[in-house]
Amino acid sequence: MVDTKFKRWLYVLLLIIFRVDGFYVDITYVENAVAKGAVCLDGSPPAYHFDKGFGAGINNWLIHIEGGGWCNNVTTCLARKDTRLGSSTKMVKQVAFSGILHNKATFNPDFYNWNRVKVRYCDGSSFTGDVEAVNPATNLHFRGARVWRAVIDDLLEKGMKSAQNALLSGCSAGGLTSILHCDDFSALLPTGTKVKCLSDAGYFVNAKDLTGTEHIQDIYNDVVTTHGSAKNLPVSCTSRLNPSSCFFPQYVAPNIRTPLFILNAAYDSWQIKNILAPGVADPHGVWHNCKLDVTECSTTQLDTMQGWAF
Repeated sequence: MVDTKFKRWLYVLLLIIFRVDGFYVDITYVENAVAKGAVCLDGSPPAYHFDKGFGAGINNWLIHIEGGGWCNNVTTCLARKDTRLGSSTKMVKQVAFSGILHNKATFNPDFYNWNRVKVRYCDGSSFTGDVEAVNPATNLHFRGARVWRAVIDDLLEKGMKSAQNALLSGCSAGGLTSILHCDDFSALLPTGTKVKCLSDAGYFVNAKDLTGTEHIQDIYNDVVTTHGSAKNLPVSCTSRLNPSSCFFPQYVAPNIRTPLFILNAAYDSWQIKNILAPGVADPHGVWHNCKLDVTECSTTQLDTMQGWAF
C-alpha cells in the first residue's frame, strides 16, 4: 500500500514539474508588418508565439497555425474585429505550449527540441485574403495573405532560413491553412529543406446539407469574395475550377507536391453542425440534441451521418 501511495504521489509531482498542460510562451508582434499592410482585421500587427529549438533540433522548425473559423461578409467580420480572432490587441500575452508544441520529450518525443511556433489567427480567411481598399466606415482590413507572408519572413530572419526540416501544421481553419499554403511554404524555404504539412481537422468537405442545398459552398464563395482570396489560392486548382471551389481541400490536395498528412475524425462535430445539418436546413431543431451529443442521435440520424461525406 505504501508503494502504491508513493507512486501516485510521485506521478502527481511529475505532472506539476513537467506541466502536462504545457508551459507558457510570450507573444511576439510583427510590428514592421504594419507598414506593408500585413495586418489583422482591425489593422493591428500579426502575432505569434515562439519557443526556440535546442540540441539536435536547433535547425528544425514546426509552424502551427491557430484555428477559428472564417468571416464571410462585413457583418461577420465586424463581429470578429474586436476579438482575438480579429485583433492582436485582444490576444492574451502568453499561451500554453502543449502536445506537439511541448518542450519535454516525455510529452512530445518527436518535436520537443525543434523551434516551435504558434501563429495567431486574426484575418478570418485562413490567410488567403488581400484587398487593398479599406472602408473607413468599418476599418476592416482583408489582408490574410500578407499576414502569412510577413510572419514567415520574420521567422526566416530568425533562423528558419537555415532549416533542415520543417513541418507546417494547423488545426481546423488552421488545418485548412496548412493545406492551402503547403506548397507555398515549401517554396519559401531553402532548397534541400525537408518539408511536410499536417492538417488536423482541416479537411472541410463540399457536400450538400440535409435539404440537398450546397450551403457550405455559398459560405466559402462569400469568404473568397469578401477577402479577395482568389489570387492567393493554389493556381493548380484555380486554373481548373472556380476560386470558391479551391477553398475545399478535396479539390486542392490531389495536386499538392509537398508531402501532406491529413488527420480528420470520422465524426467531425463541426462539419455535422455546419455542413450536414446547419440551422437553415433544420428549422424545427430535429437535429439539435444529436449535434450536441452523438449518443442522443437516432438510428436514422446515425445512418445519415455514416452515409454522408466521410
